[in-house]
Parts: sequence; C-alpha cells; structure tokens
Amino acid sequence: MTKEGFFYRNAREIKSVARILFGIVWLVDASFKFQMSFVQSFSSLIAAGGIGQPAWLAGWFSFWAATTAANPVMWAYIIAFSELAIAVSLIFGFMRKIGYSGGLLLSLLIWSVPEGFGGPYGPSSTDIGTGFIYGIVFLMLIVINALEGPSRSSVDYYIEKKVGWWKKLAEFGK
Repeated sequence: MTKEGFFYRNAREIKSVARILFGIVWLVDASFKFQMSFVQSFSSLIAAGGIGQPAWLAGWFSFWAATTAANPVMWAYIIAFSELAIAVSLIFGFMRKIGYSGGLLLSLLIWSVPEGFGGPYGPSSTDIGTGFIYGIVFLMLIVINALEGPSRSSVDYYIEKKVGWWKKLAEFGK
C-alpha cells in the first residue's frame, strides 16, 4: 500500500469534511423536527412504526406508543433538541465521544421505533431504513476517532490543549 496517494495524504482533512457534512445532514433533519407538522404528527409516527410488524414485536411498539402518548409534544422536542445537539457535535467537533455515542443510540432508536426496523418485511420490501445506516456511520466515526486520535479540525482539539480531562469527553480510547 502506497503512502503517497491523495486519500492517505489528506486523511485528516477528509475525515473532518465527512464529519461536518454528516453534521449538516443532521442539522437539516433537526430543523424539520422543529416544524409544527412533526410535533403534531409525532404520536402517529410512533404508532405507524408497528404497523405490519410481526406479532412478537408488538410489545416493543406498544411500549413506545404508551411511553410517548402521555406527552407527545415533549417527546417530539426531546428528539428535535437531541438531533440539534448531535449536529452541533458533528459540525464543530465538540464533545465528539458523547455526540457519536448519542447519535448511534438515537439512530438505532429511530430505526427501531418509527422506522419499524425498516419493515414491514415482505416481497416488496426494498429498504432497511435510514436510521440503521446512520448508526453504521456513527460506528465508523467512533472507530476512526479511536484509531486516528484527535482531529485538529475540531473544537475538542483546542479545548484538550488547555483542559487535560476534556479528552474523556471527546476521545475514544483515551
């Protein structure tokens, strides 16, 4: 493997650009969550995840429908603010360890509840859902961060220079 290729020479910049672009995707998505149409339809989105699913998953979908039914507006805004926090973490490289972990968990939660695990599965099913793919991207960011270390194109990098314990919030494997 040659160490002279474009990707090898620019790996740090490429990983930062990818992180920032993914953050912009999350920022756009978060902006949609703050719209009244999302807030008003939140309960139906949660309920729709269970439609057409196998009977053995009914308890999972019932749990989330019951949990969010008491105050769906609060839950809609929790999701919106969580997505906004993840976007900020990605764009600015701030508290990446918490941001990446939270993004992974939220992505899988979105995939498993309103996206219904990408189902219903059947002959016409062609998509596993975006939440699962987002979860894989967060997992890859975690691996890259653990292998490559701090990103100079992040707020965390500069905070770590001044505050030694900040690495515990920002870096994997530190």
